[in-house]
Amino acid sequence: MSEKKKVLMVCLGNICRSPIAEGVFQHITKEKGLSSQWMVDSAAVAGYHIGKSPDHRALLTMKNQGISYNNKARQVSQKDFETFDFIFGMDEENISDLKGMANQNPNCKATIGLLGDYDPEGERIIRDPYYDSGAEGFKKCYQQCLRSCTAFLEQHS
Repeated sequence: MSEKKKVLMVCLGNICRSPIAEGVFQHITKEKGLSSQWMVDSAAVAGYHIGKSPDHRALLTMKNQGISYNNKARQVSQKDFETFDFIFGMDEENISDLKGMANQNPNCKATIGLLGDYDPEGERIIRDPYYDSGAEGFKKCYQQCLRSCTAFLEQHS
């Protein structure tokens, strides 16, 4: 069997969008019987929340969709650019930060892009729901991640 394809989901703090994207990706690869072909992780461009669990609203959103999640926030490392095949940011600022880091690594093999580029509804930017007072922003984030991850898997499996 060939080596697993590796995907890293990245947002600013690794407590909202990227954990949801990671959880969704794990969930749908399992549902489609593709878990053995894929490895997914998530990380932050900024070190604000290293070692912390995702925002309680992100965890609740995933739980409501039958997704269990227990990873802790971590920051993107230079090694990630050598390890992962795909690194997905959630917005243009994430992409700018990721490309800046990748340019410092001559061994970068990762393809860097917006997860939302795969959204069949064309919503390229997955907005940060952190400052939304209610659950709606997190539900929208989940739906965008679900659409985008599903379309990505259809193209790359």
